[in-house]
Amino acid sequence: MATYTLPELPYDYAALEPVINPQIIELHHDKHHAAYVKGANDTLEQLEEARDKETWGAINGLQKNLAFHLSGHILHSIYWHNMTGDGGGEPLAADGVGDLADAITESFGSFAGFKSQLTKAAATTQGSGWGVLAYEPVSGKLIVEQVYDHQGNVGQGSVPILVFDAWEHAFYLQYKNQKVDFIEAMWAVVNWQDVAKRYAAARERADVLLLAP
Repeated sequence: MATYTLPELPYDYAALEPVINPQIIELHHDKHHAAYVKGANDTLEQLEEARDKETWGAINGLQKNLAFHLSGHILHSIYWHNMTGDGGGEPLAADGVGDLADAITESFGSFAGFKSQLTKAAATTQGSGWGVLAYEPVSGKLIVEQVYDHQGNVGQGSVPILVFDAWEHAFYLQYKNQKVDFIEAMWAVVNWQDVAKRYAAARERADVLLLAP
């Protein structure tokens, strides 16, 4: 039995048009996300073999591969649910996401300031990567992280609640090399209900990170 499995999309391939076309969604989910799932499972098998045989010559590469593929699987699993064809705008108390809206204002000064920071973080990630809104449990505030590949530049213990995929496979067929245009368009499909649920869940388990006994 594989440890990780590819989750089903919560909508059909055309659900996010015109922001993301169906061909991108199909390739992104069925090929790219699936490859990260397979990579994580294959790496776990290789690590098991290394333990059994006590052959540790490739340990550094295997650990890096596990972090890469597993983080790719986790981030994509969040990404699909962070989007909806009925999304966009900004989180409002009237829509039942007031706690999230208040946290964004407290952490960034305003929604506009937050939106600008996350947009720039995602659009200017060197090479391939993500822009991430995360709950940081030590301060109890929200932070923006600029994630290289899938796992770099991450505050330990922070919980991603909103992720913008800035890898070329997420947009190139539609937006060509205009990453900024894609990131700006993404705001029209943000599922604030999903982000708010992730924020609430992250707060509830914030005490699992013990800095001292």
